[in-house]
Amino acid sequence: MKNSLVSILLISSLFIFTHKVHAADLTQQEPTLITIKIGTPDGQHKFSPDALTLETGKLYKLRLENAGVQAYYFSSPSFVDAVYTRKVVVRDSDEKVITEIYGPVRRFEIATGKSIEWWILPVRTGVFDDVISTKKLALDGMKATITVK
Repeated sequence: MKNSLVSILLISSLFIFTHKVHAADLTQQEPTLITIKIGTPDGQHKFSPDALTLETGKLYKLRLENAGVQAYYFSSPSFVDAVYTRKVVVRDSDEKVITEIYGPVRRFEIATGKSIEWWILPVRTGVFDDVISTKKLALDGMKATITVK
């Protein structure tokens, strides 16, 4: 009886340990896709959505799409310090991958009608309200907030 109980406890512990390791393994997670549109076809300077809530430890693929009539930046110094960047993917007009960038990034410039995929894993909680394109456009209201729980 005592050996059976020990065996059950060991098997249960092994299952829990294996499950936790698997959950934290980035290669085993499917990313959650979130699209952020930057600018609008009629020339409005805005982010849509302008508020996001993400979870630590969950893999995301942020698709940053420039829907505007000019090139825009995407920048948030505090947010980029709170995430692990798995990669940045750039595709051509046929959606074929032309570039993958690995390592930390600070800021993106996205041409009109183009997009990038930023694969991230939030590692620190907080409210990051410094998402902007440029300081001038932020003064005109082009700002967004990302909350990480």
